[in-house]
Amino acid sequence: MKHKTFFISFFSVIGVALITFFILHLASPKAQPQLMGTASVSNNENKQRIHYTAIGDSLTEGVGDATQNGGFVSLVADDLQDDYPVNSVEVDNYGVAGERSDQILQRIKEDNETQNDIASSDIITLTLGGNDIMKVIKKNIFGLSIDSFEKPLQKYQENLSDMIYEIRDLNETAGIYVTGVYNPFYVNFPEIEDMQTIIENWDNGTQELVAQEDDVYFVPINEVISQGTNDEAVINTESEDETTSSTQEENDLNKVKNNALFEEDNFHPNTIGYQLITQEVMKKMDDTQSTWLTEENAS
Repeated sequence: MKHKTFFISFFSVIGVALITFFILHLASPKAQPQLMGTASVSNNENKQRIHYTAIGDSLTEGVGDATQNGGFVSLVADDLQDDYPVNSVEVDNYGVAGERSDQILQRIKEDNETQNDIASSDIITLTLGGNDIMKVIKKNIFGLSIDSFEKPLQKYQENLSDMIYEIRDLNETAGIYVTGVYNPFYVNFPEIEDMQTIIENWDNGTQELVAQEDDVYFVPINEVISQGTNDEAVINTESEDETTSSTQEENDLNKVKNNALFEEDNFHPNTIGYQLITQEVMKKMDDTQSTWLTEENAS
């Protein structure tokens, strides 16, 4: 299989990401938005109060957000409040860093508080899949191939399908928005095409399942996070013969930045990254506002 062991070259990058996964919280005041928001709309049939419940992994928790204000979840809530004629937006965040799809599903099935908030929600976002992918990488680090992800993707799809079923059993009308996954290694390793193929296959699997459900929507984030914003994300184009030692290579990698990723691990989104995710989520919510905004769809 082509590139069967392609992850060996950046094993150290993954190691850093895993070690720092649970200790990425910084104390600093909320930053001013660095990206433009969405356009406001007005409708006399709009709800006056929106209940938004976010469920998922570290992206929902907001790991890497320097403001420590909840990553894209709080930004989406702010945009909903600013862009729509509602009196209030109530937010409940059930993000837990490191959880795979099976663990998130278990929480939805067993946690009463989560179930109660799902039942009364107008909007629900789900972030999942990244830790499922990382589990495959860790298990097969020295013998990884595209085929390694086939069965895990099928299991992930089963978990996501069960998740949507459980949510719909509690709430028949809420708009459900499922974010995709992204390739955090693209800027440093653009030549490793198999990683992009794996991410694209995973997103296609999510999109395929979501398309079968009513009022469930896929939000792609791979392009905006993997590549950063325009030319501010510098892609590593140095050839191998320019690197004289492993120490020099590590130093070179440290100079290559994706401005959408958290500098402490080059894995999670940073404040700008979460703003980019917010834009993608809001685009989809704006396009499907009749699902969650109008009174006839009230929970």
